[in-house]
Amino acid sequence: MASAGAFFRLMGAGWTLVRHDALLPRELDAFYSPGVRALGNGLRIFASRRDGRPGERLARSLEGLGPVAIKLGQLLSTRGDIFGRTFAEDLSRLKDKLPPFPTAQARAQVAQEIGRPVDELFATFGEPVAAASLAQAHEATLNDGARVAVKVLRPGIERRVAADSAVLALAAGLIERLAPPLRRLEPVQFARTVIRATELELDLRMEAAGADELAEVMGRDGYMSAPKVMWEGVGKRVLTMGWAEGMPLSDPAALEQPGLDRKALADNLTRAFLAQALDHGVFHADLHEGNLFAAAPAKISAVDFGIIGRLGPTERRYLAEILWGFLQRDYPRVAKVHFDAGYVPARHSVAAFAQALRAVGEPVFGRSASTIAMSRVLTQLFEITALFEMHLRPELVLLQKTMMTVEGVARRIDPDHDIWGASEPVVRRWIARELSPATRMKQLAGEAETALRNLARLTEPRTAAAVEADPPPGSRLLWFALGALAAGAAFVVGALL
Repeated sequence: MASAGAFFRLMGAGWTLVRHDALLPRELDAFYSPGVRALGNGLRIFASRRDGRPGERLARSLEGLGPVAIKLGQLLSTRGDIFGRTFAEDLSRLKDKLPPFPTAQARAQVAQEIGRPVDELFATFGEPVAAASLAQAHEATLNDGARVAVKVLRPGIERRVAADSAVLALAAGLIERLAPPLRRLEPVQFARTVIRATELELDLRMEAAGADELAEVMGRDGYMSAPKVMWEGVGKRVLTMGWAEGMPLSDPAALEQPGLDRKALADNLTRAFLAQALDHGVFHADLHEGNLFAAAPAKISAVDFGIIGRLGPTERRYLAEILWGFLQRDYPRVAKVHFDAGYVPARHSVAAFAQALRAVGEPVFGRSASTIAMSRVLTQLFEITALFEMHLRPELVLLQKTMMTVEGVARRIDPDHDIWGASEPVVRRWIARELSPATRMKQLAGEAETALRNLARLTEPRTAAAVEADPPPGSRLLWFALGALAAGAAFVVGALL
């Protein structure tokens, strides 16, 4: 029954896009093949709300389709360099300007979550200042006068997300079955990752913990900051945080603030994301303009920590080495890392893949970002990944999505943003620290210590009954010898360091 409901909702979503002429918009007819153009002309017979630009029509459609669709629109809105500035700006209302729900409902929900009347915790509790797909924010003040933002989930949002998730899972399954060329994008795995991330957003206690963790991480570098969590105002459906400094980047006036250094601001955004991902393995994974605040000269603050991305040590090393290889224009090294990581099947040629990467990288190095057609670059990358049978990696979905968003926002802040130049200090620092001889020797010492612990467990005294039941094999002597060698190696390494 759930599948039938998801199917009808999927059909309804398609019908909504058709009604708004947002599925195959007429403005793009020149780019369609004859068959697609004919299909578009046929569907437009049913378009009853075709007023406005394509971005405006798509925004209206996505707004009515629910939170998961809105998040797709938020991602598209960050890439004016790919889809066009006007199209992106028309979608920007999806970031934090959706219709709010009544303040009385929000107050009742807050009181229920914190277990006491709103007036006991807050001296004032204002009207909504921003409304997004899952929640809305209210400006309030604590009894000590501190200015705070109170985030409250939309009533019934859990049911809406569950329904949207079923539709997304169904659509992904259909794509995987009916569109063989797209199977390498792992639509089902992608959908599962998005659904899981959205489910975690529905518990604001998880967001509070993520905000607290990332505030500590951000404080170590200073590229970005996060407001303080007010734990007495936190519940499953309510989150209270300090007021973010500056103006939201979703407000066009934010970039016109006196004394704002747009180049430094864009650099700080790129470096903040990379420092979080590379140095700490945890990053804010929803860095669109509605969640970023800017203040002169180049201060940037983040809010809305509902989606947190995490990378293990291995993924961090691969990412750093790939970025460093591109920075050095060392395409053979970048290619080899892709093969070592398993991103490209081993049956392909490393040299041929390096040649393909050179074709992508060389045309963009040394050029102003404003002169690079990112849509062409991404098209070329898509063609190369298809040629070398590269599949989407589910564990990297949030990273890749956030990298795309961050670059889009940075280029909007500074149209000439040099993402490679901004990345270089963070990547160089990581390489110098993690791949230096001293670090390798410390890792060796750690491995030797682990071997000794394992040896100690193997040689622990056992009872006579245990010995009789499991007599020690002769190979134990070999382990003992290896352990002695490891202990000697650890001693030498420790002395050298």
